[in-house]
Amino acid sequence: MTCILVHILSYPVLHPNGRTYESFCVFCPSGELDNLRQLEQEDVLVDWSSPIFLNFTHCAIMDRLEEFYQPIGTMEKVRGDVLPTEEAEMKQLKPEHAKTIHDLYPANTMECVEVFEKLISALPAYGVFSDGELAAWMVQSYYGAMFSMQTRPEFRRKGYGIHLAKFLTDLVISRGYIPFVMIRPENDASQSLYTKLGFEKHYQTVRAILRPH
Repeated sequence: MTCILVHILSYPVLHPNGRTYESFCVFCPSGELDNLRQLEQEDVLVDWSSPIFLNFTHCAIMDRLEEFYQPIGTMEKVRGDVLPTEEAEMKQLKPEHAKTIHDLYPANTMECVEVFEKLISALPAYGVFSDGELAAWMVQSYYGAMFSMQTRPEFRRKGYGIHLAKFLTDLVISRGYIPFVMIRPENDASQSLYTKLGFEKHYQTVRAILRPH
């Protein structure tokens, strides 16, 4: 996937394949899902005959869209649960750390390295360094969530993850944001960590790639 990054108020916007409306989110009150037929009938902003990347859309909305889309093509979906609010050095990440982060990011087929470079430059992004080596990291994303909290295998079980999560949560709050995270349902370790920090599941969101037949 070819990525083009543009800036709007210093926030990075991803245009897959250079097409402005190929990647977007859908928002709709859960009690008014019948209004989604307006999206289904949209033929100016949305080209349903081309691949579409739907980012972080409520699972109820995605289920309704999947019913509509079945005659057109298939969906590849990645689910994530939304949870709204040691001897190492904590430091602000730099753009040169983006490739390391992207390589281990589970959804790196949906985000390009340049996205991480822009996030690190514009939003809270911190890493735990052990003897100068990047051991763990966490970034605030362009859609608001604290995400990509990962620890390299050789540094796991040292408490770096919870240390990072506490630090970034406080930092996000101090900047006037509501801290929240998105976690895949099968990620028991992260579910446990954020539960300990007082986060609770609020709803489930979905990322999907729609591919016409």
